[in-house]
Amino acid sequence: MVASTISTLQDNSAHGEDNLLTRDLGNGEFLDVVMDGVTGHGGAEASKELGEALADSKADSIDDITATINEVNDEFFGVGGGRFLLTTVSAVLCRDGRLYVTAAGDSPIILVTPDSHERLCGRLGGFLHVGVARAVGAAAELGQMVQKDVDIEPGVKLVMATDGVTDNMDVDELAEIVRSSATPEEAAGRIEEIIAGRLVEGRVPEKLGVRFRYDDRTAIIRFFE
Repeated sequence: MVASTISTLQDNSAHGEDNLLTRDLGNGEFLDVVMDGVTGHGGAEASKELGEALADSKADSIDDITATINEVNDEFFGVGGGRFLLTTVSAVLCRDGRLYVTAAGDSPIILVTPDSHERLCGRLGGFLHVGVARAVGAAAELGQMVQKDVDIEPGVKLVMATDGVTDNMDVDELAEIVRSSATPEEAAGRIEEIIAGRLVEGRVPEKLGVRFRYDDRTAIIRFFE
């Protein structure tokens, strides 16, 4: 069993539409989820209801979690018709020494090692088109969700984030902050400090589009020991 430590950051002052969930499943196992409700499309309600469904679920496998997300998609589409109750979801389940990923939408999960990083799902930078990104609630059938699994090794670090973080910070920069931090709390603090500074300036690095994108920001950061 590989133990882990965790820190989270959340600032919902822009729209109030992000949500996160962390469940301790015992014996070092866990479920971590980030959700980014789509602005102007009932995103706050959608991310809240999906988070509650996953928190209340007895699901203990990635297939069960995916099934719960699909059930919520059916409910959202039935009410909103693909125009209302829309949210992204990116989830990581730790079981038996492996990380299992399932995701719909654009919220990225990044695996950081001492000398590299890998995006397991989602995207960094750009604009979310709810149909293309397959947000929960956008279509009658959610379709094939991103699904991956990877081994856990001591020294590996994981960051999950919404686009209030990743639209304003390059993936290489984000990975290097996480890699060079001694604790998840340090990483979260450094990320928040940089983004808060860019908010004041109203600018981001040119390759991210120059203009700061003001949005809710959420992240879950785990270090494996």
